[in-house]
Amino acid sequence: MPHPANLYRQLFVGTDTIVPLLNDTQHPYINLDNAASTPALKAVQQAILDFMPYYSSVHRGTGFKSQLSTHVYEQARHAVLRFLHADPLEHTCIFGKNTTEAINKLARRFPFTPERNMVLTSGMEHHSNDLPWRHVAPTLHVGLTPDGRLDEADFDVQLAKNRNRIALVAISGASNVTGYLNPIHRLAEKAHAAGAQILVDCAQLAPHRRVDMHALDDPAHFDFVAISAHKMYAPFGTGALVGRRDIFEQGDPDLTGGGTVEIVTLDEVVWAAPPDRDEAGSPNTVGAVALAAAIQQLEAIGMDAVAHHEAELTQYALTRLVAIPEAQIYGDANPEHAADRLGVIPLALKGISHFKASAILGYEFGIGVRSGCFCAHPYILHLLGLTRQEADIVRHNMLSGDRSNMPGLIRASFGLYNSFEDIDALIEALRQIARGEYRGNYHQNKATGEYYPEEWQPAFERYFSLDHKPR
Repeated sequence: MPHPANLYRQLFVGTDTIVPLLNDTQHPYINLDNAASTPALKAVQQAILDFMPYYSSVHRGTGFKSQLSTHVYEQARHAVLRFLHADPLEHTCIFGKNTTEAINKLARRFPFTPERNMVLTSGMEHHSNDLPWRHVAPTLHVGLTPDGRLDEADFDVQLAKNRNRIALVAISGASNVTGYLNPIHRLAEKAHAAGAQILVDCAQLAPHRRVDMHALDDPAHFDFVAISAHKMYAPFGTGALVGRRDIFEQGDPDLTGGGTVEIVTLDEVVWAAPPDRDEAGSPNTVGAVALAAAIQQLEAIGMDAVAHHEAELTQYALTRLVAIPEAQIYGDANPEHAADRLGVIPLALKGISHFKASAILGYEFGIGVRSGCFCAHPYILHLLGLTRQEADIVRHNMLSGDRSNMPGLIRASFGLYNSFEDIDALIEALRQIARGEYRGNYHQNKATGEYYPEEWQPAFERYFSLDHKPR
């Protein structure tokens, strides 16, 4: 019986794509950068192709195509609600570009009061679940344990100390750096007991684990959840904010214009009911179709099966990585804990820059990873154990235009289609890099920190170009 990875791999676009290497050979691309963006499912591609002949404007159009497009767009909204186990009578689904836009929208729309005007977040957040809150409210950051987990004791202290002022807890369901899973339902109970609401940033969690918002009368419910389609195998430019309908029935939308109103006169504006009130302009209908198609495919596979497969990959990868003396894994390196985390592994190779190691992986082995701070600068500084003085030096150098010594890590992250063979290729490549067994002479761009091989670059136009004239 074939391993599930081989069956899953057939469901995706581009898994056998050939890319050029530095030695003028070609190699099947190995994508281990799924925490950033994932490839498209074939079911998503097919849904788009099937829908495009009928694509039209949504809402208020009288033609068949417009009516069909509206019908499909609303079907997509219900698919998101179903996937998150949200009650459409209690929650609404607002489409936007991505999780970042969703959280910014909530930051501008959340009903802070003079009494409750604080946000409690954490030091492990992606910038998208940190910076929007700093802009609108006093923002507290829960501390972290030395290995990068949320310090729940500190969460309890800060929540108790500010229980009459905290309006919202904003927390990641899972870290995009270490793959740690936060106890989000337990945190929700604590937030509600203190009179606050909770947003869970599920950008990293939703593609890998079942997310259940629960009914509003459940103390462990989520008030708001944000997701991104481009991390869920539907890279067509959409995301969703699912939140309490009663919140979005109140207040002015953050963006105004077409589609947000019931009535407009020269003297009066009556806003539309949610979600229309918060979807100004013509929406990304194609993106909504893509997200819904991805959800249907994930549901058909089963999120428990998704989690099991990725736990197998993570356990295997950690088992092999700990056998490389030069590799240092950050976060939890215990293979036996693989089922309790996501397949996101941050690491460093002793004696070689994360920028350079990642470049060599791409140019010489056809392996795509990510390097740097992964839009989580405070978290990376914590994991690396930089002192305030060291961080200040880094800051000064970066502001001076020199990122050559910018701290960071290599991140390998798994998708549903990845296999043990992909991990074997990564391990062998890391071993060779650690031993100095690579071909290229690399130079560094100090302004970006990135490394490039001297006297060689891929001929991108041979693979895809927008310069080709239509026939």
